[in-house]
Amino acid sequence: MEHLPHRDLSLLPKAHLHLHFTGSMRPTTLIELADKYGVHLPEALSGGTPPRLRATDERGWFRFQRLYDIARSCLREPEDIRRLVREAAQEDVADGSGWLEIQVDPTSYAPLLGGLIPAMEIILDAVDTASRETGLGMRVLVAANRMKHPLEARTLARLAVRYADRGVVGFGLSNDERRGMARDFDRAFAIAREGGLLAAPHGGELTGPSSVRDCLDDLRAARVGHGVRAAEDPRLLRKLAERQVTCEVCPSSNVALGVYEKPEDVPLRTLFEAGVPMALGADDPLLFGSRLAAQYEIARRHHGFTDEELAELARQSVRGSAAPEDVRQKLLSGIDDWLAAPAG
Repeated sequence: MEHLPHRDLSLLPKAHLHLHFTGSMRPTTLIELADKYGVHLPEALSGGTPPRLRATDERGWFRFQRLYDIARSCLREPEDIRRLVREAAQEDVADGSGWLEIQVDPTSYAPLLGGLIPAMEIILDAVDTASRETGLGMRVLVAANRMKHPLEARTLARLAVRYADRGVVGFGLSNDERRGMARDFDRAFAIAREGGLLAAPHGGELTGPSSVRDCLDDLRAARVGHGVRAAEDPRLLRKLAERQVTCEVCPSSNVALGVYEKPEDVPLRTLFEAGVPMALGADDPLLFGSRLAAQYEIARRHHGFTDEELAELARQSVRGSAAPEDVRQKLLSGIDDWLAAPAG
């Protein structure tokens, strides 16, 4: 079968709405920081190839979290935070991203950075600096941990709202969705929404469509982190499409964590054809081994998305973002230009 010429996906302007803070780290940077602080890295983090993780069972998720925690323990000083953010921005720019919303739970970094407020200040300063240096529009989504008490999530929501004028655009809920009911966090999300932040909890990754429904009904989500398992419920797909709730779909992550067996099993076509807006994301490149443009490559190679359809995916990512109108327009017209250029 003859392959048609394709446009370069790293040149397609796009927005990146699902990237975790520690998980954005370059593997080489982790190795350098571990060496600096005398942290012993397991083979899974130092071997140069991404670990095989099966998070669909409890032990697999525990192993994933343990690797994540080890990596996070190597971020100890403000300079480490600045480096991580600067490099994440550089990687995104190389992949054609014009807007990045990086997701962070500042409580995880607070003990090493002098407390919750200093951690927040250091992270936001780093984002501001990296944005200026690279030209990438960059903001922060503060995420609560569903393994912790909902009162902690409320504290975090108030903090996030307090920094809404300093670069925080959204409020999320991450970690194992099999623990803690979404409705336990409804007050935290109400605080965030009332403060003008976008609600973007995780759902529909390790558990089925019901967790996506809970995000919509209990947390009034404007976006859902992952959301892929909604594909199993046609009524839920209709609801997502009607409300234009963007699903932040992370194909490489889904396969690495065993949510789906192979890249072609991720239900990109099902969501796309149901009219559910998607924003492809890399989730945790450090652990899953691929970044933003590679997710579009999966849509092309394993799902037969044409350049027109890939351009539409990029538009959906921009429309689902918290980017200001001028940035949106610039990205959308860049997408049109990419499509208008001849295929190479």
